Amino acid sequence: MVPVIALVGRPNVGKSTMFNRLTRTRDAIVGDLSGLTRDRQYGEAKWQGRSYILIDTGGISGDEHGMDEKMAEQSLLAIEEADVVLFLVDARAGYTAADQMIGEHLRKRNKRSYVVANKIDNIDPELARAEFSPMGLGDAIPVAGAHGRGISQMLEIALRDFPRDEEEPEEGEAEHVAEGEEAKRIPGPSEKDGIKIAIIGRPNVGKSTLVNRMLGEDRVIVYDEPGTTRDSIYIPFERNDEKYTLIDTAGVRKRGKIHEEVEKFSVVKTLQAIKDANVVIFVMDAREGVVDHDLNLLGFALEAGRALVIALNKWDGMVPSERDYVKTELERRLFFVDFADIHFISALHGTGVGNLYQSVQNSFKSAVTRWPTSRLTQILEDAVSEHAPPMVGSRRIKLRYAHLGGANPPLIVIHGNQVEKVPKSYVRYLENTYRRVLKLVGTPIRIEFKGGENPYEGNKNTLTDRQVNKKRRMMSHHKKADKKRRDKR
Repeated sequence: MVPVIALVGRPNVGKSTMFNRLTRTRDAIVGDLSGLTRDRQYGEAKWQGRSYILIDTGGISGDEHGMDEKMAEQSLLAIEEADVVLFLVDARAGYTAADQMIGEHLRKRNKRSYVVANKIDNIDPELARAEFSPMGLGDAIPVAGAHGRGISQMLEIALRDFPRDEEEPEEGEAEHVAEGEEAKRIPGPSEKDGIKIAIIGRPNVGKSTLVNRMLGEDRVIVYDEPGTTRDSIYIPFERNDEKYTLIDTAGVRKRGKIHEEVEKFSVVKTLQAIKDANVVIFVMDAREGVVDHDLNLLGFALEAGRALVIALNKWDGMVPSERDYVKTELERRLFFVDFADIHFISALHGTGVGNLYQSVQNSFKSAVTRWPTSRLTQILEDAVSEHAPPMVGSRRIKLRYAHLGGANPPLIVIHGNQVEKVPKSYVRYLENTYRRVLKLVGTPIRIEFKGGENPYEGNKNTLTDRQVNKKRRMMSHHKKADKKRRDKR
């Protein structure tokens, strides 16, 4: 089994910086403020041929109230999940009451724990070890997470009892990883993790509640306050032998209402998660209806080309007249995403949540299925036969054949003449035709046109089509005359 290592400690002792360095990512938000990490963040890492799972946690101070208490609960759950706990302390701040409280909890849980004295820049490592020796958890390991000092020693101690992977790394990889060079992004964005589903929406519409309901456990923090989720949290799981990765994202408000610097980073993480996903579940508050900012977020998801499922949350408790009004508004304002399935759910009570999975699978299948050129060309020919492209001047636009140019979203490349003059209305006609014939649901379609290249374009001696045809007729006439003369001889 791959070992699990949890990073725990007081707020702002450098846990997220350490997480980013060990996983060689920027998955955890880092800033000069305490309390940035609120949920458990998982990442994969490797050192000297040993793979392990790393958990970043929120800070524990011992005097939490409200949402901070929820954050502390997440950290305590991470300790239970871990095989090894790296207890980070701040060497500059010294030994505190909160450090003592966390140390006592680790001793009671009988976890394999190591004290890591972070931020030892310009501090004697021996003094740091002596400072934290009263904890009774052994000698502190002095490190400087921001600069990579002492990381190799820390990992050697934490992983020495775990076996190496089957494939040995190349010589020198240990120092390379220890220095924290950023490389590939994990976990979540690879196909081995199954369908990646990003849960997006405005703040406080019930995204984290929906994630917990889909998982069947309180995996992320749910609190009655907008902005509870700040990171994009990747959560791999299986359901009915199908692999999924849920991505819980921060709520995105209007740009004018984003004041905190931390929230600006959260917005970036959310937009990155949309691009990272295969399918987006867009959550709206049914009691508030469709607001303008919902349309902005939907527009970004469409620009990213993501397959889409729409979930109207908090549907329970609404009277029939309110439900009818919301459905009318959906038809009126969401006409541009009429290809997406719409579900009316209650994330809190679970009503309708199970139906989301079928729509996710259908949308994903539509987004990644590939079709042969002959099939796409036949659909094009039938569409042109039923409704021909308009005339441009005295010439008609000619569309010759089509092929698949990409997937997720499907990109259909159509070749022909004068394709740069195809009107938008005809492009929509082709999109709807392909969607109807191929039975595509939940995914946008992109049409790209390519015209025939003229090798003589730009040459002053280039002949028009009429001149070329005239020249061909004259050459044919001369050939026939020459043949008659030869026959008479």
